[in-house]
Amino acid sequence: MSKVKTIYICQHCGTSHPKWSGQCSDCGEWNCLVEARPEPTTTHRAKSMNNGGYAGQAATVTRLDQITVSRESRLTTGISEFDRVLGGGVVNGSVVLIGGDPGIGKSTILLQTATHMAQGEKALYVTGEESLSQVAMRAKRLELPTDQLKVMAETSVETICATLTAEKPAVAVLDSIQTLFTETLQSAPGGVAQIRESAAILTRYAKQTGTALFLVGHVTKEGALAGPRVLEHMVDCVLYFEGESDSRFRMIRAIKNRFGAVNELGVFAMTDRGLREVANPSAIFLSRYDEAIPGSIVMISREGTRPLLVEVQALVDDTQGQPRRVALGLDQNRLAMLLAVMHRHGGIHTNGQDVFVNVVGGIKVLETGSDLAVLLAIASSLKGRALPQELVVFGEVGLSGEIRPVPNGQERLREAVKHGFKKAIVPRGNAPRQAIDGMEIISVGRLHEALSAAFD
Repeated sequence: MSKVKTIYICQHCGTSHPKWSGQCSDCGEWNCLVEARPEPTTTHRAKSMNNGGYAGQAATVTRLDQITVSRESRLTTGISEFDRVLGGGVVNGSVVLIGGDPGIGKSTILLQTATHMAQGEKALYVTGEESLSQVAMRAKRLELPTDQLKVMAETSVETICATLTAEKPAVAVLDSIQTLFTETLQSAPGGVAQIRESAAILTRYAKQTGTALFLVGHVTKEGALAGPRVLEHMVDCVLYFEGESDSRFRMIRAIKNRFGAVNELGVFAMTDRGLREVANPSAIFLSRYDEAIPGSIVMISREGTRPLLVEVQALVDDTQGQPRRVALGLDQNRLAMLLAVMHRHGGIHTNGQDVFVNVVGGIKVLETGSDLAVLLAIASSLKGRALPQELVVFGEVGLSGEIRPVPNGQERLREAVKHGFKKAIVPRGNAPRQAIDGMEIISVGRLHEALSAAFD
């Protein structure tokens, strides 16, 4: 008998290797090679044709201006914050991939969505990780309407597609993509080849039939979606859950969206009845103190299409050895750069101090408009002087000490006025042409001007 041949496949990039090694030679990842059997391949002999010897028939080509564009129809999920992240609702035929840490609420939010949508449209919930009784127990605990939602426990992609063809639902939830497999491959579920091929089959089905699909994806210990990177390229929308599992609040951020804004953020509160949307997210990220305290300042960030007020806290303390720079909710490397800028152009150095910066509420601020708020909070903690409670700031800080403008400055200021703030330090390029009632606006062009305006 001939020896069974085995290969080793990288779980990150899908490259096959003849023997095991600690590092993938293509993508450079460590400890990612998994033993597998090679898939049987069928060789096709190309038929000789007159068009240069290529097999196949020429496809129809259409000019771009001859294509009729129809307005995409959207289905509401029944949860306004979820609709906001999706760009206004679920588009027919779209494929949405949602990932997050275990226990953060992926299955909960999708079960809530499926039961709400089932009241007006046909919906199907396919579970590959739980039994039907477990899904029913969760729905009962959350007190969800279960009379219209259909459920199925299945992991075969071919069986799922056949059932979807028979049921013809408007929306289907598949929990999760790592448990599904296609019969055309012999590898185990969860492998690179199985995830890639299963996602391709489901995406093809969604585009052909118009059924909207929600796919649940596992994440690695680094927080990225498990499986091949091509998985994110196949789908139309990629959503990530943010926030700690022991925190009350959860955030869903759109990393990719072909039908809406990228970086759109939806805020939810985890309760015993499931995830509940937060109508005014700025209120939960602001801490109203009895008196002003050093090291705290409010900045106006922009997440997707809406401004968001968040509190930035800083603590500067004498170091006991090598100075530490710790940033929670911000880029660690950018914090080190900002400290160097403040030393060079602001005359404030932190060489012998530990610097800790935190964005209250567990939110991650990805934009550079937080630079000015971070530096003012650090200066406030270092000087031991509290900034006014009615003060808000935003602005990007350049390496030469200039304060650069950020997009949508007027909208940010209007949001601050709604929450009762009366003073703002903004970049000169964001200074409004007309005065805003009830707010004093100080426009600055350099870092030393911003420090003087805040502390003098």
